[in-house]
Amino acid sequence: MDQYVELRPPLSDKDTDGLRAGDRVLVTGTIYSARDAAHKRLVELIRAGKELPIPLEGQIIYYLGPSPAPPGKIIGAAGPTTGYRMDPYTPELLARGLKAMIGKGRRSQEVKDAMVQHKAVYLAAIGGAGALISKCIKEVRIAAYEDLGPEAIRELRVEGLPVIVVNDVRGNDLYQEGKEKYQLSGLAS
Repeated sequence: MDQYVELRPPLSDKDTDGLRAGDRVLVTGTIYSARDAAHKRLVELIRAGKELPIPLEGQIIYYLGPSPAPPGKIIGAAGPTTGYRMDPYTPELLARGLKAMIGKGRRSQEVKDAMVQHKAVYLAAIGGAGALISKCIKEVRIAAYEDLGPEAIRELRVEGLPVIVVNDVRGNDLYQEGKEKYQLSGLAS
């Protein structure tokens, strides 16, 4: 059986320092969902010196805009959105204590540098597995920006949400490592 690291937010530097690119992780506890529009609003509040509607210190933000909940369910498909869409806002959120982000796809060098500086990590969820991922979400409530519909910030209580560490606090990048291994294998030619 594969080994998993368990993460329970709020996270500390010790939690993120122990993670390595490629580690399999199960997240249990309270996390927040937010996408582009919500990130923009959060950063505008930070720049204006105003209070944020959610705590950032030690938290995990899942880049998620769920589909509508089917009858009898608390949430619809809950697959990740592409992380680079949040890159313009991420360094400021990391500076405010955000410790982990869940999404899919690569991040900019500026974001990777900010993750190293603030001891944060980027975790990938499997794109296309939104219906399966939704089974890990046990409670949902709108935490802020209800007017954004699916992109509103949601507080999620999750149990055993499976993710993998893509970028760790040392600057390692699982996507880059995988690309290099593939090229060295001779299969790339």
